[in-house]
Amino acid sequence: MEVRFFTGVDEPLALALRLVRKRHREGGRTAVFGPAALLARLDQALWSDPPLDFLPHLRLRPGDPVPADAGLTPVWLLDQPAPDLACDSAVNLGFDEVDALSAFERVAEIVATEAQARAAGQQRWRRYKALGVTIHHHPQDGARPD
Repeated sequence: MEVRFFTGVDEPLALALRLVRKRHREGGRTAVFGPAALLARLDQALWSDPPLDFLPHLRLRPGDPVPADAGLTPVWLLDQPAPDLACDSAVNLGFDEVDALSAFERVAEIVATEAQARAAGQQRWRRYKALGVTIHHHPQDGARPD
């Protein structure tokens, strides 16, 4: 498992878009976790940002059945993990259950600049460390998470 922490992020949505598009170009399948409102904004952005560059994706809410053709969709917007999707990477915009993310080969943790987001990110960092995961830190503002 490879975990990359992007801390001090002023625009989490913009960074998530960049990471998801990059992973798609590499041929990966990505699950994106976060608050419902942020996932809704990401859903819209994946349709139109940049213009005429749609990225196939689906929003799967808790209780929704996994579609039979799930393997055709490279990007999933999720409130909680769905193992049947067989994604190899995750982008986390605020999902706190680190243990549930351990099934992914790659995890990108995006930590915004707000105090609450920083505190939650520090807790996730500590949990990954406790699990023995090697963390790669990519500060966006020079901040250290610990």
